[in-house]
Amino acid sequence: TVAANAWLIQQVLASGVHGILMCHARSPEAVRALVEASRYPFQPVAPGIGEGTRGSGSQGYASQIWGIPGEDYIRRADVWPLNPEGEVLLGLKVEDRFAVANVERSVAVPGIAFAEWGPGDMAWSLKLKVDHMKPYPPEMRAMRMKVFNAVKANKKFFLDGVRVGTIEANLREGIMIGSGDEAAAAAGRKLSKRAMPW
Repeated sequence: TVAANAWLIQQVLASGVHGILMCHARSPEAVRALVEASRYPFQPVAPGIGEGTRGSGSQGYASQIWGIPGEDYIRRADVWPLNPEGEVLLGLKVEDRFAVANVERSVAVPGIAFAEWGPGDMAWSLKLKVDHMKPYPPEMRAMRMKVFNAVKANKKFFLDGVRVGTIEANLREGIMIGSGDEAAAAAGRKLSKRAMPW
């Protein structure tokens, strides 16, 4: 399905975005198709990743959004960390029991920078009707830990929801990418002594 719809990935990147989060990332084959669709054919291939399939023509508009010349754009519009100079981030949302079954192999695909677990859909996949808020039932905690451990084992970043009341524990746990409101972001910057803009 991902390979057949690679044109959507390429259209999204052509709009000038800096990354894509693949929801319901159930198989490493789908993840590889995401990475290949996000890369130009002239970019070096990596073990397990075929030649990029992103076509020419989109760089004109995307480079305007990025505020750089087209030649700079096609050099920098590659996936990080596969390309250390790349500025496109690809992430995975491992949010159901089928995706968790393959998480170690999916997260290991070169070109993936981060992953998250998605508690809402994970609960429904486990046939639970629970809220997104902690504390999670034991079976959900086990799924989250499996995703967390796979991400850390592959030296990728784990994305998780953060709140003002949880940000200190999130940072201690090793959460490097947090989704939350501005108050949580401000608290996280203060605790980690990070100055704006980042």
